[in-house]
Amino acid sequence: MIKVQKLSKHFDKVKAVDEISFEVKEHENLILLGTSGCGKTTTLKMINRLIEPSAGNIFIDGKNIFEQSPEILRRGTGYVLQNNGLFPHYTVEENIAIVPQLLKWDKKRTDRRIAELLEKLHLSKDYLHVYPNELSGGQQQRIGLARALVADPAVLLMDEPFGALDNVTRSKIHAEFKALDELKRKTIIMVTHDVQEAFELGDHICLMDKGKIVQDGTPADLLFNPKNSFVRGFLQEQRLQLEFKTIRLYDIWKWLPKNHHETKSKALASDTDFWTGLEYFKFDASETISINNKENEEVRSVTFEQLMAAFYQYKKQQAHE
Repeated sequence: MIKVQKLSKHFDKVKAVDEISFEVKEHENLILLGTSGCGKTTTLKMINRLIEPSAGNIFIDGKNIFEQSPEILRRGTGYVLQNNGLFPHYTVEENIAIVPQLLKWDKKRTDRRIAELLEKLHLSKDYLHVYPNELSGGQQQRIGLARALVADPAVLLMDEPFGALDNVTRSKIHAEFKALDELKRKTIIMVTHDVQEAFELGDHICLMDKGKIVQDGTPADLLFNPKNSFVRGFLQEQRLQLEFKTIRLYDIWKWLPKNHHETKSKALASDTDFWTGLEYFKFDASETISINNKENEEVRSVTFEQLMAAFYQYKKQQAHE
C-alpha cells in the first residue's frame, strides 16, 4: 500500500533522513520507532508532503505522491498529531467537519458520519458544540482521531498521537485503538519513541537511529533476532514485558498440557498475547484458564505455573535457534 524508496532529507550538512526504504502492506500498522532526532517525524512529514525530500520516491497505492498536488494527497490521508492539532476557536463539530467541507459533502452526510464516529469513539453528542479547551486530554485526542477518520481515508499517519496523555488514559486509548473496527481497515504509519506502545500497537516496526533504519521487521523479529548491539540495547530495559506482549498463546501451544476442565470463564483465543493470559489469572477467580486453538478448535486448560513453564520452554527454543 505504501512504498518508500531511498528517501532522504538533508538540512544543510545534516542528514536528518539518509536513504531509507520500507514498505507497508494494506491494513498493516507500521511503527517508526526511535529516540528524539532519529528522523522518524521528518519521514512521516515527507509522506504527507509537509516536508519535501532531498531525494527518493514515495508511492501510495501504486501512485507516486510527487505527481499529485499536496492538497489532494492530504485530503485522502488522515493525519493525527501529538497535541491533537485541533483549532481552539472551532467547536468539536466544526473541527471534525473541516475535510468534509473541503470535499463539498452535504450537511446531512457530514452529520451522519460525525455521529457514527462519536459513537465508535465513546464520545457523547453533547460535546459537539463545546470547544477543545473544555475537554480532557483523552477526549481531545479522540476528537483528533475522529477528524482524521471522518472522510474514511485509506491511509492514516500518526505522529506521537498518545504522547501527551497520562499513563492511565494512554492505556485506555490503546485498548480502544486496537478494538476500533475503523482502524482495522486502514493502512497506518505511526511515530513513537515509546517501546511498549510500539510493541503493543505495531504489526511491523522500523527502528531508526541517526536518520537510518537499523532494523525493519515484526516485534518478534526485533526481540528474538536483533540485528546488532544497538537493537539489543534499545530493547533490553523492557525486554521481559515486551516478550510477554509479543508472544501469542499459540506460540507456546505445544508445551501446554493436553487436558481440559470445564470452567465458567470464556476460553481465551490462541492468538491472545501472553500478557493478557497472565492478567486473566488476576481478574478471574479460577485456578485455571482455558485456551481455544482457532485452527483445530482444541481447548486446553492451564494453571499459572503451567503457562509460565510453557513460556520458558518457548524461550529456551528461541535461544537455540
